[in-house]
Amino acid sequence: MAPAKDRAASSVVHAFTQSGLSLDELWLLYFCVGGTEGPAVLADFVAGKARLEPDEQDLVAQVVNERLEAHRTRHRAAYTGPLRTTSRSQEPLAAMVEMLRGSRLTSPDGLPGVLDAAADMLGVQVVLYVVDYTSSVLVAFPGAHAVERSRLEVDSTLAGRAFRHFTVESTERGGARLWVPVADGVVRVGVLEVTVDPARIQEAALREHIQLLAQLAGHLVTVVGRHGDGIDRLRRQEGRSVAAELVWALLPPLTTGTDKVVITGRVEPNNDVGGDVFDVAVSEHSADVAIFDATGHDLGSGLVAATALTSYRNARREGRSLFAQAEAVDRAVSDQFGPGSYVTGVLAHLDLDTGHLRYLAAGHPYPLVLRDRHVVRSLRAGRRPLFGIEATELTVGEERLEPGDCLVLFTDGITEARNASKVMFGTSGLVEFLEREAALADSLPEIARTLCRTVSTWQNGMLSDDCTVLLMHWTRDSQRVFTRADPP
Repeated sequence: MAPAKDRAASSVVHAFTQSGLSLDELWLLYFCVGGTEGPAVLADFVAGKARLEPDEQDLVAQVVNERLEAHRTRHRAAYTGPLRTTSRSQEPLAAMVEMLRGSRLTSPDGLPGVLDAAADMLGVQVVLYVVDYTSSVLVAFPGAHAVERSRLEVDSTLAGRAFRHFTVESTERGGARLWVPVADGVVRVGVLEVTVDPARIQEAALREHIQLLAQLAGHLVTVVGRHGDGIDRLRRQEGRSVAAELVWALLPPLTTGTDKVVITGRVEPNNDVGGDVFDVAVSEHSADVAIFDATGHDLGSGLVAATALTSYRNARREGRSLFAQAEAVDRAVSDQFGPGSYVTGVLAHLDLDTGHLRYLAAGHPYPLVLRDRHVVRSLRAGRRPLFGIEATELTVGEERLEPGDCLVLFTDGITEARNASKVMFGTSGLVEFLEREAALADSLPEIARTLCRTVSTWQNGMLSDDCTVLLMHWTRDSQRVFTRADPP
């Protein structure tokens, strides 16, 4: 008669063949529950060429049995002894793997179920809220735990505070909760409402695990959201014009960042924007930004702006100089639309190792430099006429930024905004706003959001022109201005 441990090993191998798991999947799941052997050893084990220690073999049996149970088959792998449970320190990795596995073949509408399964492994319950395109309300993603949830205001709720700043703890509705920011990298997506056992809410390890869950959720919202309209419908709380649909299809992520630079942009009104667009590109050693404002405010201006942006993007990706990029934009606008169609804009290239900035403004408001909480300079050296008008003179300006400087690009929809008394917001209003917000040390995306809301309020909630801002913060030190998970 074969020894019991050999019979158990044979049982595990047979059950593995019935489970539908690949060798890679088997090893990854085995590793997540505490397995220590490498993929090659595990491959030899299921091929009958090697043995495992009893504890390691039982972990393989555990993984295989969980898959068989999910498939509701009758086969089960035998254990050599009592099953070892997964330690709490292994829970987060298993939860992350569960999310990745669950998201492979899910639609956007299926994300709450994927998130719920991972949250269960951490012993918590979650509801995902996504922020609308105006960044004014948070909308619950329909799911098992999101029944009859109201929209939450970004400016006046705990959830909104978490979205704007950092994790917030609450005991409302008789339970312990954490409100956790959800972001894809540095792009803010929404918040997680996490219901926690009150006895565990102060556990540092649990909070760290929930942060990881929120980070992966943000990434999946962005990636899976591209495959359908479900998330987009949640985020658009109003109808959107055709021109705005075109512009939003062309815009890059609203926030981009590395350890050297963070860039964030904002376009309002998001549902009816016509001629304002911007673009961003970041590499290890450089950052490129551009902002364009086409004349008019309709689908025609959107098409002109789209042509300017795509011609700039094409020239930049082909490695052309800033001078040649500007020429490409001008030629594309002139050739496609002829006389009478014009675009203003700013192009800029920043060396992230030295702070050397090269730029030009084409009939556009000049960029500002924010340094040590003060606007210290308006960059006026680089200039040319509007795109669409033949340039008799084109100058590329140069500036040396200091670590910590923030470059501010904006359209005249901000400075020319008028209140009920016909008083313009003006460059002075913009400078005052920037210096005040810089003193508050708020995140870059929050500064951009607040600026557009301030300009809207200045005009009694009715924007007379597109309002667009692009902020680029550079430093040689690790970035800390764009994301904070917990209060300082």
